[in-house]
Amino acid sequence: MRSTPAAERDEVAGTGDAGSGILALFPLRTVLFPGGLLTLRIFEARYLDLVARCMRSGEGFGVVCLTEGPEAGRGDVPVRFEPLGVRARIDTVDAEQPGILTLRCTGHDRFELSAPASQGADGLWQAPVQALSPDPPGVPAPAMFETVKALSSAIAALRERGRLPFAEPFRLDDAGWVANRWCELLPLPLAARQRLMALPDPTLRLAMVDAFLREKRVIA
Repeated sequence: MRSTPAAERDEVAGTGDAGSGILALFPLRTVLFPGGLLTLRIFEARYLDLVARCMRSGEGFGVVCLTEGPEAGRGDVPVRFEPLGVRARIDTVDAEQPGILTLRCTGHDRFELSAPASQGADGLWQAPVQALSPDPPGVPAPAMFETVKALSSAIAALRERGRLPFAEPFRLDDAGWVANRWCELLPLPLAARQRLMALPDPTLRLAMVDAFLREKRVIA
């Protein structure tokens, strides 16, 4: 990953919201799924600038899973992150105090880096990306009934506790949506979450979640 002058970065900023093009990247120690919610506390100048640009343009930014580097607990190695991520759109911005913003974002389309990422003089990462096809809609197979039912019960329990980490409407009749929400709830390693998010077949993703739930005796 190479550094790019800020002037060059400014020339291409704003072209990353049309499926393919240059997209600003936000490496994080998390995996964002399409339809997922993400809350961020922003205080670094580079990300405050990114938020300002996104708010002016209405564009999103790419969330990629950070695997190596100082923020991943490895200060002795270069920053590395997964080549496949999810575009986040900013829903709300709150100013807790001067210089600190709280963002609430939603995951949208998946994308894949089409060339190596580069880092500008301002510290922001960017890369040319290609949008990936969204999950085709599909009703969960009858064999997945217990998995769907268990997610419905989990949503009800979380709502009673006043903690609902999912955006409405709840699409329990969609295999990809059910699989993604389970992937967010389950205590999976980041590498496993990344592999599941990257699967192009939502029915396979749900089947793997179902197998995990049965293995852990969450469902019978």
